[in-house]
Amino acid sequence: MRLFIAIRLSDEIRSGLAEIQSFLRNRGVSGNFTKLENLHLTLAFIGEYDDPEDVLDAMRGVPFAPFSIRLDGFGSFGDLYWCGIGENNELSAYVKRLRRALAESGIPFDRKKFSPHITLIRKASFDRNRSFPGVTVPDASMEADRVSLMRSDRAKSGMVYTEIGRVLAN
Repeated sequence: MRLFIAIRLSDEIRSGLAEIQSFLRNRGVSGNFTKLENLHLTLAFIGEYDDPEDVLDAMRGVPFAPFSIRLDGFGSFGDLYWCGIGENNELSAYVKRLRRALAESGIPFDRKKFSPHITLIRKASFDRNRSFPGVTVPDASMEADRVSLMRSDRAKSGMVYTEIGRVLAN
């Protein structure tokens, strides 16, 4: 199973991200736009791992109090375009504790530095003779009160993300 741990997004946040995607499409940006139902904030990418119960046990062992997140910033990693999350000490501290618990449990995960973002487009392209359109990030926020263990499956229609477990805030 291909697994990752994420915060699933509120309707308000997803609506704001859909506005950005629509704006970019209308200005000639093409690529693999993330489906609205797949938008999420990845906390730890695990990849291929066959025991989700081990992951859930590690997640349950990490204290988690609710905190707010808000959209802030827009950028890219090469041809991947994303919307950022505003600086958040509670989020950063939680991710650090979560990743430590995964490591202590022997669960492999991508150890890249945590850079909170939501992927909007993969393989993005646009007419290089025009400047990339300026993006205004909507003022949208949400209370993160649960963390989800997600499974990723490839289907004919693209990636399908399914929640297979969750941890609620204490």
